[in-house]
Amino acid sequence: MSWWRDAVVYQVYVRSFADSDGDGTGDLPGITAHLEHVADLGADAVWLTPFYPSPMADGGYDVADQCDVDPLFGSLADADRLLAKAHELGLRVLVDLVPNHTSDQHPWFREALADPASPMRERYLFRTGRGEDPPNGWTSVFGGSAWTRAEGDQWYLHLFDTTQPDVDWRHPAVHAEWERILRSWLDRGVAGFRIDVAHGLYKQAEPADHAGEPSDDPLFHAESSPNAWDQPE
Repeated sequence: MSWWRDAVVYQVYVRSFADSDGDGTGDLPGITAHLEHVADLGADAVWLTPFYPSPMADGGYDVADQCDVDPLFGSLADADRLLAKAHELGLRVLVDLVPNHTSDQHPWFREALADPASPMRERYLFRTGRGEDPPNGWTSVFGGSAWTRAEGDQWYLHLFDTTQPDVDWRHPAVHAEWERILRSWLDRGVAGFRIDVAHGLYKQAEPADHAGEPSDDPLFHAESSPNAWDQPE
């Protein structure tokens, strides 16, 4: 049986768990210093919330670099020390990953905005609007349209904040990049991942308005946008 099926997993919100340097913000060295306490509780694994470079528009879930550590929380060397200590104590480490979207400050998106002909634009969901209106009526989880105008008649999709453009998981380069990202953390000793918004990675290939009645399912983030979630892929 896979270890994770009946494992006790202790979630750590990095920003508030333990502050090692007195700056008022939790960090990776602070977590490392308390791993023995977590092990003493009988936990099998530690799950870390996002600690990647981020403008922090959405608590770190707007990631600008999936393979590094935000200086607010430490460094890659600090991450390596945390992993080494956890392994010494018999704890596995899981990390939060956010593959549905990036920050608008991510190099991919910055290049996509700067140059409409850039191949980076194909990694996101840019679509042509309907005159002054967005491509369809999908709504953001945070309210308002799920589309923001980039330039001219082009709009980009964001099911969350405007600063979190959605990635196009139908594009092969996205798959290749995420394989590289996953391997980079596995090579450092991470045991697994918690995938944020796993049910939203794939959208309709040609996003269309929902033609039926709004869903009364309370699990839908946005009743008017069921075509944006839980696609068969």
